[in-house]
Amino acid sequence: MAKDKKVEQITDMEVDFAQWYTDICRKAELVEYASVKGFTILRPYGYAIWENMQRIMDAAFKKTGHQNVAMPVLIPESLLKKEGELVNGFAPECAWVTQGGSEQLEERLAFRPTSETMFCDHWSRVLHSYRELPMLYNQWCSVIRWEKTTRPFLRSREFWWQEGHTIHETAEEAMAETEQQLNCYADFYEKVLAIPVVKGRKTEKEKFAGAEATYTVECMMKDHKALQGATSHYFGDKFSRAYGVTFTGRDNRLQYPFQTSWGSTTRMIGAVIMAHGDNNGLVLPPPIAPIQVIILPVAQHKPGVLEAAAALKDRLAAAGLRVQVDDSENSMGWKCAQYEMKGVPLRVEIGPRDIEAGQCVLVRRSDGEKTVVSLGALEEAAKAQLALVQQGLYEKAKRNLEEHCWPAWSVEEAKRLQEEKGGFIKTMWCGDVACEQKMKEEAGMSSRCLPFAQEKLSDVCACCGRPADKMLFWGVAY
Repeated sequence: MAKDKKVEQITDMEVDFAQWYTDICRKAELVEYASVKGFTILRPYGYAIWENMQRIMDAAFKKTGHQNVAMPVLIPESLLKKEGELVNGFAPECAWVTQGGSEQLEERLAFRPTSETMFCDHWSRVLHSYRELPMLYNQWCSVIRWEKTTRPFLRSREFWWQEGHTIHETAEEAMAETEQQLNCYADFYEKVLAIPVVKGRKTEKEKFAGAEATYTVECMMKDHKALQGATSHYFGDKFSRAYGVTFTGRDNRLQYPFQTSWGSTTRMIGAVIMAHGDNNGLVLPPPIAPIQVIILPVAQHKPGVLEAAAALKDRLAAAGLRVQVDDSENSMGWKCAQYEMKGVPLRVEIGPRDIEAGQCVLVRRSDGEKTVVSLGALEEAAKAQLALVQQGLYEKAKRNLEEHCWPAWSVEEAKRLQEEKGGFIKTMWCGDVACEQKMKEEAGMSSRCLPFAQEKLSDVCACCGRPADKMLFWGVAY
């Protein structure tokens, strides 16, 4: 007999939210630290979550005509420097290769912090006519940015992501692409991850280096801090001009295409942890859960119990669910705690009495609600319970967002609200970067976005008192 094990207690989020988060990342076996400082290893369970995210997002991208490609991981320094804003924006985070084998390189090579330059270099060689447009590309890869402070999923020196890059014949088509992909991210967060978002435009100060406009989906975590969920950028023809990307237009003249890029990362796993997790561990939305249903046989040493559990597994798998049976010798208490830690959305318990009564017990991870169902109705009941988990997670996260958005009419009031209540603080803003900087320095908040759903709180800027016609969301962000 194997010795009974107990899942080590994680720090309560009310005591130390940061430590609670780190505890979950490691004890739910999502990541482990690597030997190189600032790098992490995605363990099988963490990678399985990322694979499910990839699968769903990739299908959505392909539905709108995007194709996957793979670009080199190294970028020549001369190529990176062609677009000044981009290189200046990423220079502090670039990691460089200066030697190949035993030979010193003639030119430094940057590990990609992003791939706009490589896509533009490629397009400058293969694009000829307007008939080839649009080119709608996406790649799944990792990038390296030499972050000073790291935390699993949220900031690391290497992270996994998807980066979409597209070029279009007209500015209107490119802007429509930018909006379409932002909406794709918003739908993914809300319908798959069960996390409501605020959609909006970044300020000039906060936009992506080299972009004409950056759009974002902003999320609210359980500690009432903000998290940038994903971004979509419109570049105009700036990169095309810098990298000599041209095509012969309908008027038989050379023209520059209009470009977009958009990306989301494994940061989404961090968002799920902080939006839905509790003091027992992960709480996963069913669409991304590696195991959607765990079957735990009760008194499994008794005749027929393991066979009944295996039969339930086969039925649920045939119904399209990701399901496992834990028939290990660990105690029932250990098993329940283990799968709660891992965030498995639904637990099925079956023992001798259940078999005799022709029933089983379903337990939702999200709220602990137990339901007794007849064995004949298991498939429908399991799917219904998973739908309730998804709905409940979204509604709870939405309440958290809606109940922590506060209007303010001065920097002092914004600071007080942030310190006392946290969340998003919304104010009118004149558009001056000096006022943006003032809020950062005096209230400790960065601008999150100019939300598409604008409100007119007053006629004047909360920072300087001058006329203002824009409402801006502020927050303390990860």
